[in-house]
Amino acid sequence: MSTVVVKMGGHALDDLSASNECLRALADDIATLGAKGDQVIVVHGGGPQINALLSAVGVHSEFVDGLRVTDEAAMTYVDMALASVNRALVTAFGLSGVTSVGVSGVDGVTLRADSIGSPWGHVAGMPTVTTELLETLLAASMVPVVSPVAVAWDGRRLNCNADTAAGAIAAAMDADVLVLLSDIDQLRADPEDPTTGLSRVSVSHVGDMIASGAAREGMRPKLAAAAHAIDAGARRVILANGTRAHALREVLEGTIATTEVTA
Repeated sequence: MSTVVVKMGGHALDDLSASNECLRALADDIATLGAKGDQVIVVHGGGPQINALLSAVGVHSEFVDGLRVTDEAAMTYVDMALASVNRALVTAFGLSGVTSVGVSGVDGVTLRADSIGSPWGHVAGMPTVTTELLETLLAASMVPVVSPVAVAWDGRRLNCNADTAAGAIAAAMDADVLVLLSDIDQLRADPEDPTTGLSRVSVSHVGDMIASGAAREGMRPKLAAAAHAIDAGARRVILANGTRAHALREVLEGTIATTEVTA
């Protein structure tokens, strides 16, 4: 039995309707893994939905080093938008025959973290993961679908980057593989040149790319999460394009271009 943690984010979440081919294909891939006795945890982001809601209510939003600056007012709407994404995913999976349960990091205090401070405000650092709720759902043959809202030690809700949350969960669950699905096929040595895709990169190389600025914007927390997961016990971490149907299956079969982060 293997444990697979899948993070969904970016434009892979643009269409959350139950008829979305990519969501139906992902549900099929998850069902196939379950039939083999494997366990799957899904962690999702919700950037487009958060942007839309903040814009609708007139709350300004900006990013620093790939992380959304989140004050108290924005945090309320971040939580609302992520909850909406969570319900949509659980609905789509359920209609495709996958029994899933939507939870946030607040439930069971699954994700507990400190704020990373100024200028980000209500943004979580690397969270501590309490695994009991996830393990209970997996034991009941249910797929946890996790919204990355964390609990601060003083009880505040914090906006936890979805890659960060997925990396922490993969490490805590001793996952066999963490699959980070976003909008690109591979990590690029040169962010501006799509021909510089890397099929494999070490944790030390990841650190160099973050320090040098070669890893930009949202790629920074993604690579930091991948490195943390490897350092903390996850066996494999793979970055891939989640906007294509059956991306999860093809990642695990090794039939599409990906980037694997190694020790």
